[in-house]
Amino acid sequence: MIVLLCRARRERYAAVIAVILLAASLPPAIAQQAAARAAAPSTSVFDIAQTGVEFQTGDTWSQNGQTFRLYGVQACIRGTQFTNPAGVKTDCGEASVAYFAALIRDTKPSCSAVTQAGAPPVIFTVCAAHVGQNTLDLGTILISQGFAFAAVSPTGKAFQFTYSVVEGEAQKTGRGLWAAKDLPHPTKVLADALKASARPQ
Repeated sequence: MIVLLCRARRERYAAVIAVILLAASLPPAIAQQAAARAAAPSTSVFDIAQTGVEFQTGDTWSQNGQTFRLYGVQACIRGTQFTNPAGVKTDCGEASVAYFAALIRDTKPSCSAVTQAGAPPVIFTVCAAHVGQNTLDLGTILISQGFAFAAVSPTGKAFQFTYSVVEGEAQKTGRGLWAAKDLPHPTKVLADALKASARPQ
């Protein structure tokens, strides 16, 4: 039973990494189109549900049978480890998920679809979080607090330049996961996975 559970968990992680790698390989034209849509107002606005949501990673969730991901945001990868302030090895992806879920609960974001990729499709979104009387970009909050990072293309260019700037500030101040000296940065983890998948078997 334990072996089956571990196998299922590994397969789920592999599927999530496959989606991340697919997103990172979006052609430049689609990435540019997505950026344009993100900057433009959308009439297709929806709320992230407060119940019945399954958080797959710290940037991806499912509701009503559909999978959504924050455009330009990259969470820590589940299965990677960092040392928390208490000196305990902790799953970095789980820490990202916990912060993301708490943020959704507290800020009740509204989202707009930007583009989609994959089969079944993952819908990439931009979301507005409500903090008091203010409306803030959900991706900016996650990255500025150090619980997510700027997603980059295979060439290393951030899909959203502002996110890379915000990430740099979080790193300088050691916020969130940046406080760990052994932070497994997801860009490196994914780059290593991409290289491994390209090697002849």
